[in-house]
Amino acid sequence: MQNIAIAYHSAHGHTAHIAQQVCEGAQSVPGIQAELLRAEDLALNPNALLRYDGLILGSPTYLGGVSGPFKTFMDATGGLWKTQQLKSRLAAGFTVSSLPAGDKQSTLLSMFVFAMQHGMVWVGNPILPEQHAGVPYDEAANRLGSWSGLMAQAGHGSPADAFAPGDVKTARMFGHHFAQTLQRLGAAATLQPKDKVAA
Repeated sequence: MQNIAIAYHSAHGHTAHIAQQVCEGAQSVPGIQAELLRAEDLALNPNALLRYDGLILGSPTYLGGVSGPFKTFMDATGGLWKTQQLKSRLAAGFTVSSLPAGDKQSTLLSMFVFAMQHGMVWVGNPILPEQHAGVPYDEAANRLGSWSGLMAQAGHGSPADAFAPGDVKTARMFGHHFAQTLQRLGAAATLQPKDKVAA
């Protein structure tokens, strides 16, 4: 069994809703256990991340970046960075904003840099935008066309689950892809011949 943590902050429930979809997508892969972890809790106990093989980061986009509570969590991992205890684990990210663009890319980039500083391996979003194949825009997977991570859009002040069907579908596919990648890399590592020690 391989374990995935979905570490997220959600102020109004929108990012939590997408985190749940990502979690369900990951758990649909046999041999995978995924768990939702609040960034506020992880800020108090960042060592909890050491139990997981993969980490999916999730934050709303506020003013072109991660939310304050999510940044507090990232900063709290300084001890883990110093000892590189997260090195070689898989990482990915997702974000939600109220506009189609909303500068979500800069939020994903901050997550990417965070993962790189910890020596983690980043998993992007390879899902082709389905509207190019004739699927109605709101129902299309990866309708917002993000490759570095998962993007979703929820209208300002809308209910927590008020997402286009395509965004919900994309979140589940994203979680599924991350879990499959974790399994593939784990299997590849076990097949590698052991390094020979020079005499």
